[in-house]
Amino acid sequence: MKQKTNTRFLPKGLSILHEDRDILVVDKPAGLLTIATESEKSKTAYAALMDYVKKGSERSKNRIFIVHRLDRETSGILVFAKTEMAKQTLQESWEKTKKIYLAVSHGVWKEKSGTIQSFLVESKAHRVYSTDEPELGKLSKTKFKVLKETNLYSLLEIELLTGRKNQIRVHLSDKKHPIVGDTKYGNDVRTYPRMALHSFSIQLTHPFNKEVLTFETKIPSFITGLVGGYERNTNET
Repeated sequence: MKQKTNTRFLPKGLSILHEDRDILVVDKPAGLLTIATESEKSKTAYAALMDYVKKGSERSKNRIFIVHRLDRETSGILVFAKTEMAKQTLQESWEKTKKIYLAVSHGVWKEKSGTIQSFLVESKAHRVYSTDEPELGKLSKTKFKVLKETNLYSLLEIELLTGRKNQIRVHLSDKKHPIVGDTKYGNDVRTYPRMALHSFSIQLTHPFNKEVLTFETKIPSFITGLVGGYERNTNET
């Protein structure tokens, strides 16, 4: 049964797409961390949603569990579990969960669709990079399709076939088409208001009743505006 939401405990820009006994699905704004880091402990989606499920009561036993993460500057769908069992069940099938992102990259792609594959490694400085050596990294696959392009930018639909840290950002940078606004893996300085990467839709199997659920969000105007607007066709997958 879908539960009613009380937005009093939610930070500005974080909205709930679905909530039931087992899962909590939200639309995260760009600029909000998923979970705490060494430099930022409190202003996170996790902390805000923990407050939300506790409804302001420190004694409450209600809590949420991290299923996956989005980078701070990535907006869109983020899934949390409300029980340890739901978390474990979702994570065990996460590779089979269909995850669609939208991104705007610099430049015009010669190939309009394809799959980018590499082994990803994280350095001690927390920078992820591709290697050809299987024993050093984790196999990573990113499927892409160009939806619209201008002289400067390309709007891409991306299906995440594996879920590695910074995977989309590294793979697009490897192809010399970094994401607009990506100051870590591209050459951009902070001249854009945010990074043009959005978790658009997720299709998952509910951990308890096994129903297949699909969640979608609105595409942020910043992303569509870079390519002069875009209306998504309902037949696109």
